[in-house]
Amino acid sequence: MRGLKTLAVLMATAAALPAAAQDVVITNAKVVIGDGSEPIDGGTVVIRGGRVVSAGRGGAAPAGARTIDAGGRWVTPGIVAGFTRMGVVEVDGVRDTDDSSAANSVFNAALDLAPAVNPKASPIAINRAEGITRAVVAPDARGSIFAGQGAVIDLGADMNALTKPRAFQFMEWGETGAQRAGGSRAAAMAMLKNALFEAQAYRRNPSSFDDRGKDALLTRADAAALVPVLSGQMPLLVHVERASDILNLIELKREFAGLKPVLVGATEGWTVAREIAAAGIPVIASALADLPISFEQLAATQSNIGRLRAAGVTVGIGSINDDEARQARLVKQYAGNLVALGKIPGAAGLSWGQAFAAISSLPAEAIGMGAEIGSLRPGRHGDVVIWDGDPLEIGSAATSVFVDGVEQPLVNRQTRLRDRYLDPKEGTLPKAYQY
Repeated sequence: MRGLKTLAVLMATAAALPAAAQDVVITNAKVVIGDGSEPIDGGTVVIRGGRVVSAGRGGAAPAGARTIDAGGRWVTPGIVAGFTRMGVVEVDGVRDTDDSSAANSVFNAALDLAPAVNPKASPIAINRAEGITRAVVAPDARGSIFAGQGAVIDLGADMNALTKPRAFQFMEWGETGAQRAGGSRAAAMAMLKNALFEAQAYRRNPSSFDDRGKDALLTRADAAALVPVLSGQMPLLVHVERASDILNLIELKREFAGLKPVLVGATEGWTVAREIAAAGIPVIASALADLPISFEQLAATQSNIGRLRAAGVTVGIGSINDDEARQARLVKQYAGNLVALGKIPGAAGLSWGQAFAAISSLPAEAIGMGAEIGSLRPGRHGDVVIWDGDPLEIGSAATSVFVDGVEQPLVNRQTRLRDRYLDPKEGTLPKAYQY
């Protein structure tokens, strides 16, 4: 009996560990680097020890490497989902399955989303099968303008999902920030400045926070969590839509010079694109925001991303308030829309290479991880996808997905349901519907 228990423990431990990375060479491929350049026909991708060695024409194969002939198919870096709540929400209507927010907590900036990430959440396997290999996962602000510290995860089929815990602080601004702060934008600005001043005080003398009491606007843990934000060691992702709110953030950056804000959403960003570019602030924008669905999005246009890029802004695609817990896979379609938009007179879209970069290297660069993920440049994580067609076309599908050089299963709950009921037969399965 003891031996069986030991075997069970060993098997469970093995299942939790990531598989060993292979040395892989993919030849005869239409290679997409993911850096904004156009595809390279007849290219080769070399992965060694879970990292990219080379991608493009040529490339020496490591001895004993697994070789895959792509047969001229598209080979790209894995897609980086620029803004999600994947892995922390399962069913919207069941509060027990939603760890994205904590409205009743005394903490805000100190909340660390990393322990809440569930690598077995069903959207992870579904999006992995669609070529998503990394995701920016943000908490949701409820009790304050600050939501807490988000993470970057991989979508590999193991229990080690965290690429970088505490990768950024997330904050609500504009209409939602005003609500969280007490009812107005003036209150939100006062709350933000007070929090940053409190964090500065904590940085100067941490022990002084011992006497501030339970009614302090920031707990000791919250103040400590904002110290790396003040110094620029941790990016501050800010959900903001209205142009005037964006300009207020740019002005705040002048007052707190260490801040490294990243704008999320930024529907009206194109109207102040030159100011954003001059401030050196990256953007993770919503690509399909083309209707004024709120008073802070009256200048909505699908040309927003194209115009931001034309002004020199680093801009990737995210999906805030767009079923971001499940549907990160839609960024492929959004990127394809921007390619088509570039062919419409008077509109501002992206070239194919620019559009793919907007869902790979540019979201990674926006959060300071461009040297690690998002492209097939040497040294990056070995996240590679082989497609049966143009990945920005709706009808194309991933045929092979590698995360850190490990080939991943593409089976998920949706594919199992499809296969189970594709040709239903009475008996072992539930009775089929009758028409």
